[in-house]
Amino acid sequence: MIKEFKTFLAVARDGTFTGAGAQLGLTQSAVSAQIKRLEEYLGVALFDRSARAAVLNIHGREMLPQAEELVAMAERMAATAGAGHVSGSLRIGAIASVQQDLLVQALGEFRAGYPDVRVRIVPGVSLSLLGQVDAGEVDMALLIRPPFALPPELGWQPLLREEMVLAMPESMAPAPWRELLATQPFIRYDRASFGGRGVDLFLKKQRIRVHEAVELDEIEAIANMVRHGLGVALLPRLLGLDLDGLRLVSLDEAAFYREIGIIGRLPFDAASVRGKMAECLVRAAPSADGSHRLLR
Repeated sequence: MIKEFKTFLAVARDGTFTGAGAQLGLTQSAVSAQIKRLEEYLGVALFDRSARAAVLNIHGREMLPQAEELVAMAERMAATAGAGHVSGSLRIGAIASVQQDLLVQALGEFRAGYPDVRVRIVPGVSLSLLGQVDAGEVDMALLIRPPFALPPELGWQPLLREEMVLAMPESMAPAPWRELLATQPFIRYDRASFGGRGVDLFLKKQRIRVHEAVELDEIEAIANMVRHGLGVALLPRLLGLDLDGLRLVSLDEAAFYREIGIIGRLPFDAASVRGKMAECLVRAAPSADGSHRLLR
């Protein structure tokens, strides 16, 4: 009968069946039916039927504080029973590079706290994942910061920065990075990706004309091509990147970075499973190596 007691309280506070129904999302007839069931259950009338408004009679006035206590107790019981038990689903879009370390660490903490939440990882490139967040196809996405302003309904939570470095085969003779970019075959980070756009902007700013050999988006594949002597590349210094057969060269004062963060639709409720996952990701970000710096 808790539902009926809640309806009784709504009618008592509003003074009309119609107003109480509007608050509860019920029709006037549904409110009347619930009040009738409650009165039959209690064995007394609660409202003065001769009045035009819903006026409590002597029995209703006596029942009001008890009904308030009963409903409050029921809500406390429900809150206690549900504490720590969260279920549902969470769809996370993620670029390939964060799936290997950052996302793994964050999911370990999240799953420990919310074992009944089903998590689905949706792989993709940053531009595609941004569109999926905007369309509501994923709840949040881990991607490279877009090189343009976001729509006002989307929010950005920065996580880390990855230094962009020159990757060269370990067997290649050392030389200044600018000379290597200008003379060696270039394995290009796909210009259609946000990270690749950063590389393209860097080359134009430095006025370096490269000899393009291959263009692709997958960082591990780019590193493998460099390892096998197909050329040099500009790529992020990833945590966990296999350095066997590679030499990574800093760009010194010309260094630039790939920023990684979370994009989600606003408002970003901290109490939701999406908000809890975001907290886990923020805590996981500083545990990466020195090139993964948490933004403040």
